[in-house]
Amino acid sequence: MTPEKRSIRRRGIYLLPNLFTTGALFAGFYAITAAMGGRFETAAVAIFVAMILDGLDGRVARLTNTQSEFGAQYDSLSDMVSFGAAPALVMYLWAFSSFGKLGLFVAFVHTAGGALRLARFNTQLTSADKRYFQGLPSPAAAAILSGFILICLEYGYDLELAKYVALILTVSTGLLMVSNFRYSSFKGIDLKGKVPFIMAIAVMLGIAFVMAQPQTMLFLLFLGYAISGPVVTLVMRRRKWQGRKL
Repeated sequence: MTPEKRSIRRRGIYLLPNLFTTGALFAGFYAITAAMGGRFETAAVAIFVAMILDGLDGRVARLTNTQSEFGAQYDSLSDMVSFGAAPALVMYLWAFSSFGKLGLFVAFVHTAGGALRLARFNTQLTSADKRYFQGLPSPAAAAILSGFILICLEYGYDLELAKYVALILTVSTGLLMVSNFRYSSFKGIDLKGKVPFIMAIAVMLGIAFVMAQPQTMLFLLFLGYAISGPVVTLVMRRRKWQGRKL
């Protein structure tokens, strides 16, 4: 094989994991177009679909040993659209347009927070503690906003009241993404190891609860995860301070 052909081969990309990334990107783009057409429930569901596909692309890449720098950068760009821009635009079109410039500012806080979160994550990829994320992950932030929209639409909450709660949530998710709070990455969980039988029952019950009320349960789960960051960080700092005092 000539050097020219080797160079072309090296410049190729792995198809399988990038298909999942493209699917996540399309889901985020579709969420925006659906919101522009007033189909906010579809838009919120599309963001959750993007989350599932985004979670699969990295795992598929590791299972098939097809990780690449291109894939990592492509995944970040996809995340920016699906979890940074899409939730903010959907929320703006659903609740914030009546706020005028304030609505634009609040939506931009989430978008900018997502961009800064992804940029920081990429620069600290090799040096960061794999057990924790620094700042709220952008998919979780997007899930909180999408889940809130689904709850409001499912139970018919008054938008004139809900939009103020949505404003607080959107600003909070944007700021939490760029915070220094530590969030568990769950990468230390050994899915291949044996667990007690009671654990299997607990997992099945958890899935049943989520399936029974998916809008409410998903929103509460991700909201709880967002709250866990400040709690975990404060507990760790308190233990560290007590250790120094002793």
